[in-house]
Amino acid sequence: MNATCKILKENCLKRLNNYPEENIHLTFIDPPFRQGKDYRFFDDNLPEEEYWDWLKEVLSKVYKITVDGGALYFMQREKNTENVLRLLRETGWTFQNLIIWKKKTSAVPSEIRYSKQYQIIAFATKSRKPCVFNKLRIDLPIPPEYKNERPNGVYITDVWDDIRELTSGYFAGDEAIRDSKGDRFHTQQSPIALLLRIILSSSKTGDTVLDPFAGTGTTLIVAHQLKRNSIGVEIDSENVKIIENRLNNLRCADDIMKYYNYYRYTPNLKDIWPAEKTQLAEQMRLF
Repeated sequence: MNATCKILKENCLKRLNNYPEENIHLTFIDPPFRQGKDYRFFDDNLPEEEYWDWLKEVLSKVYKITVDGGALYFMQREKNTENVLRLLRETGWTFQNLIIWKKKTSAVPSEIRYSKQYQIIAFATKSRKPCVFNKLRIDLPIPPEYKNERPNGVYITDVWDDIRELTSGYFAGDEAIRDSKGDRFHTQQSPIALLLRIILSSSKTGDTVLDPFAGTGTTLIVAHQLKRNSIGVEIDSENVKIIENRLNNLRCADDIMKYYNYYRYTPNLKDIWPAEKTQLAEQMRLF
């Protein structure tokens, strides 16, 4: 089965207004955080009330085009938790979890409070029960003497402390997209591992995944490899070019196969990971 992938260069609200209802199974939202960043096509200095009204409209539109039981993952800064939960209530979503994405990087020190080292990801659904929720198990590295106590890995909880943020400079690694000078193209690029977990957890093969703030396209890259249909809305033409290049020329750094063994104890992994990729991974384990 071939998955479709649409990249739409457009304002997200305009596109959401013209989209057929109840067609989306999973949405990942990672909007601008109102931090005064220099975006070419967006004012990241909106007044606070205007900013949250804008995001409320986005969430409301996404709700209308989501299938019953479909999922939403909404990423934000930890200080905005109260507003995130309020918007979910006001737009009809059923709150399920507040996921703590604990960064595996050094925190910026503060003189007046504890240093911040995490972001929140609100997991919500359209209706009380999600239509898809795959209970993932991961193979955490533990000392050999304790391996027998966890022979089949552990279930994922609402604290994700095993996914590294793509930091600045050298420590961002090969996955970070860079320009001809070696500088980061987009400092807010989401890691493959993060979207892999979200898409594996809340979708199945053939479902449709939406990212209304597609950025550099990580959601689409992962969805395409997992045989999910995907739609990315992105207003910046330079970002659109990056997405197209990543889709047409899959980099080793973007290949999800390196994570297969990490999830190999998930009971239904063969049902949610494309068959041809699963077979390849199993063959590789024989050698």
